[in-house]
Amino acid sequence: MTITTAPPASPQTGNPPKHGQAKRRKRSPGEGRMAAMLLSPTIVVLALVIMYPLLSAVHQSLFRAESGLDADGFVSEVDQFVGLANYVDMFVGESGKKFLNAFANTTFFTVTTVFLETVLGLCLALAMNSAFRGRAFLRASILVPWAVPTAVSGLLWRWIFQSDGIANTLLGTEILWTAEGNASKLAVIIAEVWKTAPFIGLLVLAGMQVIPGEVYEAAKIDGAGWWRQLISITLPMVKPTLLVAILFRMLDALRMFDLPFMLIGSGKDSVETLSMLAWDESNQLRYGSAAAFSVMLFLYVAVVAIVFVKVLGADVTGAKELKLLSKKNRAGASRSKLSQTPVNPELKTTEDKKTEASS
Repeated sequence: MTITTAPPASPQTGNPPKHGQAKRRKRSPGEGRMAAMLLSPTIVVLALVIMYPLLSAVHQSLFRAESGLDADGFVSEVDQFVGLANYVDMFVGESGKKFLNAFANTTFFTVTTVFLETVLGLCLALAMNSAFRGRAFLRASILVPWAVPTAVSGLLWRWIFQSDGIANTLLGTEILWTAEGNASKLAVIIAEVWKTAPFIGLLVLAGMQVIPGEVYEAAKIDGAGWWRQLISITLPMVKPTLLVAILFRMLDALRMFDLPFMLIGSGKDSVETLSMLAWDESNQLRYGSAAAFSVMLFLYVAVVAIVFVKVLGADVTGAKELKLLSKKNRAGASRSKLSQTPVNPELKTTEDKKTEASS
């Protein structure tokens, strides 16, 4: 009879190394330098394209052009350091009225257009995902509004909303769509939703394409109808894609400039956004206040993005998927290690011992 003993325990002290620590020990000395070299072009481009303009805008917002006398006694415009005076003026006086009006218009356009685009985009995605004759033509036609440049789209809708345009002809009225008032806001909303709803529809359609068909077949067997499948299967499974699409559209709508500028024009209080206000200030050579408005818009966009990601959990960078994949890989590695671990002879059953003794 052969007696087998367990292998002696290794004389290790302390807790076993964790997974991340084992990876760090395996890292070669030049791996960090190689990673820095590979990332350096991207970091340089981001610094030139994003950081430098942002820091320049912050610096410019601390100055204000004021008239003064030079050494020869002539009147000249000089940049005077005023600190946070440009930011304080946003909430007082005539400048404060313009800023609050532009802030309200920007928020109103963002909320209304993104909501309508989400509903319409989801309907378009459901239609494009259905099997019917002419589905390819529908998918191709939906791309047309999104492919049209925004400036061209604004001119197109300006022609439609003229006093003698197609809109008034069909409605039988004489609404001044491109003047001051609520009609101009409605015109901007219609044009914006027409152009950008296909963007959400295409992203949601991409999320629907990865849903296995077996899930819907099992739901049909269980007696779930179309509405139940939409609520319990489609929407939960396309939620990550839908949240990312809504976030991108919100960030784009907060910076809305070209469509209302081309459709309605500048200097209209009913449609003036923060981007249009900053452009108007710079056009009047008030670069300090224009930079301050731009910085406030940047902070507004940043706060909305952070809150949207943290509260609603929009996975923009794919970090959640990477964590889930890492967990699955670690679990698979642990199972493979357990399957390869030799069985302790002391834990063998009586039948195993009898078999070994007879052999």
